[in-house]
Amino acid sequence: MSVDLLSTVVKPVHREGYPFIGLFAAVTLVLFLVWQPLGWIGVLLTVWCYYFFRDPERVTPQRAGLLVSPADGVISLIEPAVPPVELGMGDAPMMRVSVFMNVFNCHVNRMPVAGTVSAVSYRPGKFFNASLDKASSDNERNSVALEMADGRKIAVVQIAGLVARRIVCDVKPGAVLEAGERFGMIRFGSRLDVYLPEGVHPMVALGQTMVAGETVIADLLSQEGPRLGEVR
Repeated sequence: MSVDLLSTVVKPVHREGYPFIGLFAAVTLVLFLVWQPLGWIGVLLTVWCYYFFRDPERVTPQRAGLLVSPADGVISLIEPAVPPVELGMGDAPMMRVSVFMNVFNCHVNRMPVAGTVSAVSYRPGKFFNASLDKASSDNERNSVALEMADGRKIAVVQIAGLVARRIVCDVKPGAVLEAGERFGMIRFGSRLDVYLPEGVHPMVALGQTMVAGETVIADLLSQEGPRLGEVR
């Protein structure tokens, strides 16, 4: 089995990106008519827009119990927190792992683990920097509760950031999803929170780089304690 070199550079585009790419391209044509150097700046911005809305395939680990990252980005927070009240998951704190996405990350969101969607709830809010702790409670968000085959639940929360202005969620209650399956995206900078079941510790550290659908965040079947990381 081999990997096509071209496929490592040219990626499919998420459907949400086509109107924006078209708009950027049209503006670029106008800029060329105004002044050629401006046109080339438009070309760079159009390429960036395509890159932002890329939707690459990912290879998801298949062993039972593995919970993968829902987003590309870096781990910005690891701490106990109460899941969004609108999901009806109680008021007991769960371990929350936050993945912060900047404007250069792929923004397609993927389900961390296989299960059935038990609740989906959108809540409008503010647009603070998504890397801040208060973004979890104050910012616009869309929350998804997922029940696994063993009856345990996790929560996945899409949080709009400083320049994000639309959260897209393609799933509804009752949907059955596989680990790594696409379920939405957030436009232009944002964060994903994952709330782990009781007794499950994250296998990642603050500042660690995540690849959506591939990087393992936790092992639901392991008794291993929290992992520590060191910058090198």
